[in-house]
Amino acid sequence: MSQPISSSEAEREEGLVLRPRFDASGLVTCVATDSKNGDVLMVAHMNDEALRKTIATGDAWYYSRSRKALWRKGESSGQVQRVVEMRMDCDQDAIWIKVEQTGAACHTGRRSCFYRSVARGEGGEARVSFVDADRLFDPKDVYHGHS
Repeated sequence: MSQPISSSEAEREEGLVLRPRFDASGLVTCVATDSKNGDVLMVAHMNDEALRKTIATGDAWYYSRSRKALWRKGESSGQVQRVVEMRMDCDQDAIWIKVEQTGAACHTGRRSCFYRSVARGEGGEARVSFVDADRLFDPKDVYHGHS
């Protein structure tokens, strides 16, 4: 027998109020895709402040778990993301933003962070290969030693 859905769960899933479900670290996962062709560009995290700034400014803001700091996409690199549309998943613990990407989304200088393909090799082992991996910029020239 299934658990009855609480009114707060029903409101989160069926209501029209933004009620993000942040994880224990105060973050939600965000997937950014190209608004023109649907390609997945990157996956990052947003805290409450990053989410609010993204909504307020129309620029993509994220929270860096490694640096423990808020950052606006393109702040260092100039590779800005303008949000065209934002969606939340059913239980509001993940965000999908469709963006107009200026230049590269990836800190490696590539258009997308997903530039390697994983396939099954002849013996069943994983075979990794580059796909759409051309660099649009050299990270050493842009970030001056930090990624």
